[in-house]
Amino acid sequence: MNLVDVHCHLNHDEYKGILDEVIMRAKAAGIKKIVTSGVNSPTNRAALALAEKYDIVECTLGMYPIDLLGLGQDESGMERQTEAFVLEDEFAFIKKNKDKIVGIGEVGLDYHWTKEHNEQQKKNFQQIIEFVEQIKLPIVIHSRKAELDCVEMLESSKIKKVDMHCFGGRKHLIKKGAELGFYFSIPTNIVKLQHFQTMVEIVPLGQLLTETDGPWLSPYPGKVNESAYVAESIKKIAEIKGMVAEEAANQIFKNYMDFFH
Repeated sequence: MNLVDVHCHLNHDEYKGILDEVIMRAKAAGIKKIVTSGVNSPTNRAALALAEKYDIVECTLGMYPIDLLGLGQDESGMERQTEAFVLEDEFAFIKKNKDKIVGIGEVGLDYHWTKEHNEQQKKNFQQIIEFVEQIKLPIVIHSRKAELDCVEMLESSKIKKVDMHCFGGRKHLIKKGAELGFYFSIPTNIVKLQHFQTMVEIVPLGQLLTETDGPWLSPYPGKVNESAYVAESIKKIAEIKGMVAEEAANQIFKNYMDFFH
C-alpha cells in the first residue's frame, strides 16, 4: 500500500534518539512520504534539516497562531518561540527556501489557548493568507475553537489548495469546507473518535488526506503516535467508505500528490 502522513512534528522531544527507528517502522508499514511541519522560526529550520536528512521526509514551514504572539506553550516538547514573530522576516526566509518545501503550515487561528488576542490573530492570519496567495503554495490550517473564522477568511481568499488539519468544526462547516474544495487531513485517532468518522462520511474520498499530528493523537492509549500508525486510519476510512483498504490508501496517496505536488 502507498501510505502518507501529511502532518506531524518529527522534531518533537518524544522522537529524540528514536527517529531513525520511527522512519524505519514507517517505511515497513508502507509509508512513502511524511510531511513534517514547523510552527515557528526555530522549528521551521529543524523541519528543513529533517527533510534534507531523510529521503521520505518533506516539510511545510509554519507560523502557529500562539507562537506568533510570543506565547508558545512551555510543555509543547518543541523549541519555543519566546518573542512575537516578525512576519516579514519569516516570509523572507520561506521565500528563500520555497523550492525545498511543499507548503505553508501549520498556520491559522487558535481561540483555545487565549481569547484576549483574537483580533491580532486574525490580522496575522490575514497577512499570512496574502503571502500564500502571492507565493502560490498549499496551506495547512490549524483552527482550534476558531473553525468558523478560519473557513470564512479562507473562503474570501484566492488560495487554491487548503488542508484543514484535525478540523474540529461542526457538520455544517465540514460540508461547507468540502463544497469549497478544501481537503481534510484525518488523524490516526479516528479509530476512537466519532467526530472524525463522521467527517469521513461527509467529505468525498478525493478530498481526504491522512495525518498523525505525531507525537499527539495516537490511536493506542499510552503510546507516542508515529507515522506507521496511518495504516490504522486507512482501515477505518476504508470501512466507512465501503471499500478495500488498498483502494482507499491509493486514492489518498493520489490526493496527497495532487495537493502538494
